[in-house]
Amino acid sequence: MRIEDIHQRLVDRFGTETIVTLKTGVKDPWIEVACDRIADVAAFLHDDADLALDALNDLCGADWLETDPKKKTPCEPHVEVVYHLYSYTHKHHCKLKVKVPRWHDGQAGQLPRVPSVAHVWGIADWHEREAYDLVGIEFTDHPNLRRILCPEDWEGHPMRKDYEFPLEYHGVRGK
Repeated sequence: MRIEDIHQRLVDRFGTETIVTLKTGVKDPWIEVACDRIADVAAFLHDDADLALDALNDLCGADWLETDPKKKTPCEPHVEVVYHLYSYTHKHHCKLKVKVPRWHDGQAGQLPRVPSVAHVWGIADWHEREAYDLVGIEFTDHPNLRRILCPEDWEGHPMRKDYEFPLEYHGVRGK
């Protein structure tokens, strides 16, 4: 099944308020889903027999702080969660994106929140922890949201574009 077909099935099921856009004409086409509905859309993609997207190959967070108009894709600052899905049954795949403001309720330092999909794909438990740890995205209703790569007492999220590496950590100089 082509991504255009998957997109149409999602629009038919959830409407255009939930299924925000289909981006084609790029190397890796994707479907944008409204943040508050990602768990419902994920469950449908997983459970629907014709789609059967039973594998979450990757889930990652990305920080888009780029506002330079000279860049190829200038955009408003935001963070994204990107989901790479695959069907072992039907041998098709699709990529989803959820875009949210860099800060929850516009308050600097308040991490953005995205519903967890760990109840749909078990491996999302680890992927969401990585996105939380490195990019600073909170996954609501996650069963065990805590750091996975950085120590528990690490401050900040190192893959954020505005992250400042500490000069020292537990007495060890960083720079």
